[in-house]
This record gives sequence, structure tokens and C-alpha cells, in this order.
Amino acid sequence: MKPIPELLAEHPFFEGLPADDLAALAACGEEVSFGAGEVIFREGTPADRMYVLRAGRVGLEIHALGRPAHLVTTLAAGEILGASWLFPPYQWQFEALALDATTAVALDAGCVRARLDADPALGYVVVQRFAALLVKRLQAARFRLLDVYGDG
Repeated sequence: MKPIPELLAEHPFFEGLPADDLAALAACGEEVSFGAGEVIFREGTPADRMYVLRAGRVGLEIHALGRPAHLVTTLAAGEILGASWLFPPYQWQFEALALDATTAVALDAGCVRARLDADPALGYVVVQRFAALLVKRLQAARFRLLDVYGDG
């Protein structure tokens, strides 16, 4: 089993971070695994972790009263699951479901936020990377909506 700093260093989101920064974030982490069909988190519950996906696929779903769940997107190895932990009120906006056997590094949100607050330079880098990630996901959602509601 590899140490958490090494697992983070292998992930695209953390590419190029200095070893000290990786170690600081890794101190907040643990390896986790989920079986296919297992709920990772539910919409409206406390967003207390950030997941660094290493293997498997995770579906993000939304639920509307009286309607079946709607798959919003699918994430896979090399991606980050969860951004709600970074922004108040720190509640999940989706439900995350392991579509396959999935492994990840789970980073404790309170611990990570404390480290980012204590090191503003690291905080800036991480928030900047999250902003780029969120823009990419919003653009993908826009294209999916255009596909669904387009002219033909």
C-alpha cells in the first residue's frame, strides 16, 4: 500500500504541488473503498470530505419529489468528487453513487480547510484549481443541456 502523499502526487489535481504541501494535505486523508451500488453521500447531508478518485466510477444524481433519480454526470479515476466541502453551508448538493467498485483517498474537509486557512499560498492554489474544475463541469453541463433542449 502506497503512502497517502504518494497517492495524491499521482493524481492530476495535485500535479506539481511541493512535497510539503502534499504532506500537509495527506495528513487529512485516508484510503477508502466503495462497492458497486453503494451510496457515498446523500444530497443535503454534511459535506465533510473531498474524494480523490483512484479507480472506479461514481454517478452524481439529483432527486426531485415524486420523480426517479436523474444522473447528472459520471466521474472516474483521476477526477475529484465533491466541491461542497469547500463552500458554506458545507452540504452535498447531489447524491453520489459508486457505479463500480471504487477506491479513493478521502480528505477530511475540516482538516483541509484548516490547512488552507493556515497557508494562504496553498489555499490560493487549491481554490484556483477547484475554480477551474467547477468551470469545466459547468461547461460540460451546458453542453448536455444544449444536447437535450437543442433544435435537433
